Formats: sequence, structure tokens, C-alpha cells
Amino acid sequence: MMAKASIHIIDDEPVIQDVLAQLLTSEGYEVEVSSSGEEALEKQSTQSFDLILLDLLMPGLDGIEVLKAIKRTDPQALIIIITAYASVESAIAAMKLGAFDYIQKPFKHDELILIIRRALEHKRLQEENIRLREELDRKFGFANIIGRSKVMQNVFEMIKATAPTKSTILIQGESGTGKELVARAIHQHSDRAAYPFIVVNSGSLPPDLLESHLFGHVKGAFTGAVSHKPGLFEAADKGTIFFDEISTISLETQAKLLRVMQDKEFMRLGGTKTIKVDVRIIAATNTDLEELIAQKVFRKDLFYRLNVIKIELPPLRKRKEDIPLLVRHFVEKYSQENNKEIESVSEDVLEILENYDWPGNVRELENVIERAVVLSKSKVITRSALPSYLLGFPRTIGVEEIVSSKEDLNFRRQTQEFQKQLILMALRQAKGVQKKAAQALGLKPSTLNEIIKRLGIDLNRPEKKIAPF
Repeated sequence: MMAKASIHIIDDEPVIQDVLAQLLTSEGYEVEVSSSGEEALEKQSTQSFDLILLDLLMPGLDGIEVLKAIKRTDPQALIIIITAYASVESAIAAMKLGAFDYIQKPFKHDELILIIRRALEHKRLQEENIRLREELDRKFGFANIIGRSKVMQNVFEMIKATAPTKSTILIQGESGTGKELVARAIHQHSDRAAYPFIVVNSGSLPPDLLESHLFGHVKGAFTGAVSHKPGLFEAADKGTIFFDEISTISLETQAKLLRVMQDKEFMRLGGTKTIKVDVRIIAATNTDLEELIAQKVFRKDLFYRLNVIKIELPPLRKRKEDIPLLVRHFVEKYSQENNKEIESVSEDVLEILENYDWPGNVRELENVIERAVVLSKSKVITRSALPSYLLGFPRTIGVEEIVSSKEDLNFRRQTQEFQKQLILMALRQAKGVQKKAAQALGLKPSTLNEIIKRLGIDLNRPEKKIAPF
């Protein structure tokens, strides 16, 4: 049999104490009584209670002061205020400070029991939500990375397996798939977690400046080098350096990076002293490095050094079963950040989100949900809070689905249908800009325009909002 809740009665009137104690005991609750604010706070410091009945008007510490003191040590404490009619304004003030509800003297017994039951049910649901959220995070989350799909569970296993090692790791995936999150998770679960994690945005700096950032320089190494400056490798000693988009590093810098990886040492620009470091390298790329090797813009020997362990992050379109979980995570995150009470998204919004291909991957989904939370005027996100480009195109379907939905296999009709869907997908990913869609399809803009006219694709429908060339 489940234990009944414990209730702390804080009231200075013996008659009220007796009435409440008898009533609540008869309902099966465990009861503790305090006659003053001071006595109550002493008990609160050594015992825990499921609910507190607190009288506002008491000698010494009054109810408001007791409420504030309890909330300071236990922000989740469930408190119902007992007040006389003349102090209703004080009761409302108490609710603003975190009280759950209030009841006026003289109160009806069944009314009080109803309020208590409602408060305890509210607490139970809150605790259940927290428990479910923690369970979901344990099952489907890992260091802020969310996913229940098999491919993401495999990623989690790779992180767990590789984090304790010293091996270099290459993370491959499209932009927005969470490569830096994975790198941080590996660092946080390694024995280097107490040391720096340094991100190098490889493509954001010219080669000379990047080398200066990585290896440091000595005074006079170049114009403007007015003093000695240590580099990021020195700063990351015993920690981890994460190279974001390593494919953008120049061949000259690649050679110097290779030496650091092989010998664990380097020299500052303009320097003659060898500096030894212990740094783990994690690199990320959204391109095929082997293709760049064939184009002679990436070193094969560096690739082999980096590609000791490869973690491939799938694009969001290939793990759409994770979208509801990601949506819930981002709704909670941005509701808290923006002090809003958004509970969920509507079914048709979720359907739109699940059917979209997300060329920007998880980062794009996160941006869409953040925007929707900010713009939403109700507790449920509706279509009106979504950006227009998500509402402008029908779901794209594959060849097998097109064919299976037809009664015949007429080649010409099926080919035209597939071409329509392919063009719509390109337009959607290009956010309606025909020139970009043409580039994605490998067509001239004029050729795409001719095909659109030939297939009878209507670009004038307002919900599509196709931009002209």
C-alpha cells in the first residue's frame, strides 16, 4: 500500500491545530504541527514534508517570512496559505513568492481536502515529468546530444568507447549535425576533462594568422609581433584541441600539424626552441577528405593520422524518428530561456517538422523551434509560429513511394512525377530561390524554368512563395 503524504501544519492557534490535525489524520495523512515560525523552520531543517499548511498571521516570524525562508532552502516546497478574509492581499502576495494556493478562514473541510489533493497531484505530476525526462535523457541523450534512433545510439556507444582512449578522432557529418557537441562529449568523458577544450575554427583565418594562433610566435617574428605569444597548442596542454572543418587548412599548415601529431612538439613562429605538448586532437569535416586528397588539396599522410577512429554523424533526414524527441528538448530549453510556458507543438506542426528534409540538420531545427517559442502566443506551438518556407511545399516522396501509389508503371508519367518531386525538394531546400535550386540540380536557371513550365508546376500559389531569379 502506498504511503500517504506528510503534511506540516504551521499555525499558532491551538484550536486550528487540533481541527487540522484530526481532519488530515482521518484522511490518512501523516501530520506534524508547529506553533510558531521559529519552531517550523527548525523542523523544516531536519525533516522533509510533502506539503505545508502555513498561517499568515503569527506572532514573531509571520507567514511571509517563513515562506521566504522555506523557499530559500527548498524552492520546490509545496505550500498552501491559511488566511483570514482581511489578509487576502497578503495571501496573493504569498502566491507570487511561490505558494501553491490559499484558503480563507473559516474554511470548509471538504474544500481544504480538495485543495490539498489538487496540490499533491500537481506535485506528483511534476515529479513524474522530471522522472520521465531523466529516463528519456538516460536512454536517448548523451552530453546534450539527443537521439533514440539506432544510428544515434551507435554514435553514443562510439563516444563511450573512444573517450577514455588517447586516439585521434575524425568526426564526419554535414553542417549542423552536432560535430562539436560530439567532440565536447568525448573530451568531457575522458581523463582530460579537467584540462582545456579548445576549438579551432579552421576556415575563419588566413594561413599565417592560423599558424600564429596554433603555435604562437616570438617577438619580431613578423610585423606587429611586439612580444612573445603562446599558441593554442600550449594553452591546450593535457587537454583537447578540436579542429572544426579541418579540410580548410592550407597544405603548409597541414604539414606543421602533422609534425605536432607525430612528434608531440613544435616551434613558435620565428622561434628556435622546441616546445613539447600532450594534446589530443579531434577533427571534424563536412566534406569527403579522400576526394580532397585526389584533388591534391589535402595530405594523405595527415588523413591517415586523423582517421584513426571515425565517427559518422547522420543527417537529420536519415533519423527522422529523433525529431519528436529533439522538438521536445528544444521546446523545454527555449521556454526556460525565454520565461515562457510552452507545453508542446500541435500535431500538424509535428507532421510538418517530420516531413521536412532539414538541409541545415539539427541546427536548423533548433533555430526553427527557438523562433516558434518566442513567437508563440499560446501554450501549444501552431503553424502560425513556423517560418513560411516550412509551409510552402508538400512532402517530398521517393521513387518507390511514387510508384507504389500508382496503379500502373507508365514510364513517362512516373518520370514526370519524380521530376516534379525532385524540383520541389530543390526549391524547398533553396527556400524558394530558383537560381539556387537550379545550381543544386546541376541545371541552368533557364533550363529549370523550362522544365517547371513543361511539368505544369504552379509557382504562383501563395503558400509556395517562390522567389524569382
